[in-house]
Amino acid sequence: MTAQRPRLASDYAPPTGEHPGQYPFTRGVSAEPRPWIMGQYAGFGTAEQSNERFLRLLEAGVTGFSVAMDLPTQMGIDSDDPRAAGEVGRVGVAIDSLADIEVLMDRIPLESISQVRTTANAIGYVWAALFVALAEKRGVDPGEFGMFIQNDVLKEFIARGTQIFPPAASLSLAVDTIEYCSRHLPGWTPLAMSGYHIRESGSSAVQEIAFTFANARAYLDECVRRGVSVDQVAPTLFTFLAITMDFLPEVAKFRAARRVWARLMRDTYGARNDRSMQLRIFAFTAGSTLTAQQPLNNVVRATLETTVAALAGVQTLHVSAYDEAMGVPTESAATLALRTQQVVSFESGLTETLDPFGGSYAVETLTDELETEIWQSLEDIDKRGGALECIASGWFAHELSEAAYTHMQQVESGDRVVVGVNKFPSATEPLEVFEVDPSLERQQAESVARLRTSRDQARVQETLTGLRRAAEASQNVMPATIEAVKAYATIGEIVDVLRDVHGTWQPSATF
Repeated sequence: MTAQRPRLASDYAPPTGEHPGQYPFTRGVSAEPRPWIMGQYAGFGTAEQSNERFLRLLEAGVTGFSVAMDLPTQMGIDSDDPRAAGEVGRVGVAIDSLADIEVLMDRIPLESISQVRTTANAIGYVWAALFVALAEKRGVDPGEFGMFIQNDVLKEFIARGTQIFPPAASLSLAVDTIEYCSRHLPGWTPLAMSGYHIRESGSSAVQEIAFTFANARAYLDECVRRGVSVDQVAPTLFTFLAITMDFLPEVAKFRAARRVWARLMRDTYGARNDRSMQLRIFAFTAGSTLTAQQPLNNVVRATLETTVAALAGVQTLHVSAYDEAMGVPTESAATLALRTQQVVSFESGLTETLDPFGGSYAVETLTDELETEIWQSLEDIDKRGGALECIASGWFAHELSEAAYTHMQQVESGDRVVVGVNKFPSATEPLEVFEVDPSLERQQAESVARLRTSRDQARVQETLTGLRRAAEASQNVMPATIEAVKAYATIGEIVDVLRDVHGTWQPSATF
């Protein structure tokens, strides 16, 4: 008989020390050990293909999932638009309308899923409308399931580049979604403050947190200006952060981020609800740490980064597949990434003890140092006029480019070791690589063309006119977007209306 693992106490802090679940939540937002939500980021090709992948992931034990959308969808461009050529279904699933969402979510019971996450940022309001419409069509209360909309368009200007409108208009549309959810769907997460892409663009841990919270302040300030209190909004928010190979500093980063957020909410915004001060974290193992050279080494990297998440007490987690440096993960690689989460969570015993590094000389010192540096960076951003001004001036982009350059210098010089790349190189082993069938682009373009001939065109035009009126009157566009989605207006048609109203982003500085 296998010996049972010794039962551990959930918290070892002395009576006078800070305990998990206590302000400022350095040691975690809960006083009880809880398993994180296990979700995997997936999506490619058509909605039908992605649906099949999601169903298999659910059978494998996923408790939430993220929908990867292709670049045309993220940019509000329909699949039959000439600008979408060569990109349809490549890095995610092509979604053009409610019809695609109906196929994507076929046989997936919304009410039994902890989270449906997405990369929708510049089109966050459309994504929210799509799932409201889907729920209504199924006769399901949209408040009965969890939606997790990234909706952090400000970081697109400095880290990813899928912004559509100028910064002020982009901010307003994102807050439309936050405001609507706070009033009608308080169980949804209408904003995931995203540091992940900032870190993947080359930032330091301090910049990752400080730039993310500076963007968050812009959203919160606009919410407050509209009469939505911080205690209405903040309890629903998540932050989305990277996990790199800097093991102990990454554990400390999550601890410091919780502490800074708690004090920011209480002291700056006057939050009274403890949940407003509790930073809920969605962690994502860093794709930038994966290598195309000796790709099986990525299994070890992902496992170490998963262990960081367990030690740091995150609320939801995605583990990158070992073949993501080559493209869309194969199904077997995606399943192994899920199994990595499951082994760490259910076999290691790490989840039975809250903040097990609490009290460690190294981690406590790192936490204090990171907190100080994050506050200093936030103060510097404030002096520069806040997030919108730092975007407009190009300062955020400049800081990231400098940090990325420094990082690459360290790799190229060997000061930062990457096994299989600048140390212990060898021939790369053969590896199966997932390939998206190029014929799917034609199929998707034909599908959206058929949709346009089968729907009630007069109804579509009526709803798009209503959307234009709402935007021109500076009203919240969510109700009008929901009506347009229900009429099967395409994402491209909806976004084009708002392009006419708001214009498009033109950078003022380049590096």
